[in-house]
Amino acid sequence: MQTAPKPAPELLRELNVWHAVALVAGTIIGSGIFRVPGEMMKDVGSAGVVYLVWIVGGLLSFAGALTYAELGAIKPWAGGEYVYIRDAYGPLPGFLYAWTWFLIAKPASIATVTTGIVDVLGTFPRLSFLGSHIFFLHLTSTKAFEVTNGTFVAITATILISALNYVGVRKAGGFQLVFTTLKVAMIVAIILIGFTAASGSWGNFHTTFGGAKGGLAGFMLALTAALWAYDGWNDLNMVSGEISNPGRNIPIALIAGVALVAALYMGINAAVQYVMPASAIAGAKVPASLATQMAIGSLGAALVSAGMAFSMFVTLNGTIMSGGRVPFAVARDGYFFKKLGDVHPRFHTPALAIVVQAVMAILLLLVGGAFKDLFSLAIFAEWLFYMIAASTIFVFRVREPNTPRPYRTWGYPVVPALFIVAAAILLYYTFTENLINSFAGTMVILAGVPVYWYFAKQKRQT
Repeated sequence: MQTAPKPAPELLRELNVWHAVALVAGTIIGSGIFRVPGEMMKDVGSAGVVYLVWIVGGLLSFAGALTYAELGAIKPWAGGEYVYIRDAYGPLPGFLYAWTWFLIAKPASIATVTTGIVDVLGTFPRLSFLGSHIFFLHLTSTKAFEVTNGTFVAITATILISALNYVGVRKAGGFQLVFTTLKVAMIVAIILIGFTAASGSWGNFHTTFGGAKGGLAGFMLALTAALWAYDGWNDLNMVSGEISNPGRNIPIALIAGVALVAALYMGINAAVQYVMPASAIAGAKVPASLATQMAIGSLGAALVSAGMAFSMFVTLNGTIMSGGRVPFAVARDGYFFKKLGDVHPRFHTPALAIVVQAVMAILLLLVGGAFKDLFSLAIFAEWLFYMIAASTIFVFRVREPNTPRPYRTWGYPVVPALFIVAAAILLYYTFTENLINSFAGTMVILAGVPVYWYFAKQKRQT
């Protein structure tokens, strides 16, 4: 008697609501909050306006999260934004999103985070060897191929966190939950230290920095920096296919996660401004580090540096976890290499997609500074696809009015429209501030069109 073939392995819904909240908050909080207050002060010049920018950035991110909460609840499948764009506008726009994320955005994000970890660790005297060259080759008068000890640390971090995600989403989710909790505790400690500084003064909130760019242009630049610090909340939707009770847990995680991050960001920004006047914040490379150092001495700077490195490790886990689900989803639809859509029979993860993502990130790390150029290309594409993905909520409300909606976006249609308008304004400023990279980013997106045609032809022939 012939036995029936075993069903193909599938992704499992092993992430609970706590894992999901940790994925949102832990992925968002990287090094940005520690670094960008100084750049923001240079843009707007006023402690009060910097705080206003953080509030506006938080509200806009919250509007995006509320929109994505409904989308994630009605379409809780791997790939997130890819699924929304595909279902609303067709397979070609969906593929171009996935193409850009797979080719540039996620590998460059991983390379950026791991390099940032190395940069922070290199500030400790005992780890100064991380900057030493193992190999160095001049390519041109301004370009060189170089491999340092730090390069291998970044590669090792990429491999270890990718391996963790390879062996099970539950293990990666547990890591995210434990270390996000520790990250939040560390940030709360930094906030408390700032407000206990003997040199602190509420009068610092009324100080100004005279060399700021100012005006609407300065405000928009500062807002862009704030939104970069808030970036990452959308990663949760990419792992929607592995979240238990998604209709309930995805909205809860997005709303609670972004709210938690906003509260922490407001707190740490207030602590920095309590310790230092506007001019000192503008002149500091890492304002949080200087503020903590002023409060408790050199131990404070070391605490913030350790916190930054620790924070970026948790961000790295969320970035790798979410990134591997996009090529997996496209491959499942037949528009990419078929093997990338396989699920590991034992670990129930998109194993090959995670491995290929890690390899691409490692190649960027070996190339060196070139990945920074690639990442700048992706900024324009990132906000373009945020805007497009958010707009699908209107398409689904009209086209699928009877689809069960466990969560409906609060403030619809104003809240999604507000986020889309904000994304469009940021697209304009991003494009005009860096025409070359924005144009190149557009070309990278369009380069995916013939690739899509190839896979679409292959799919029709099977």
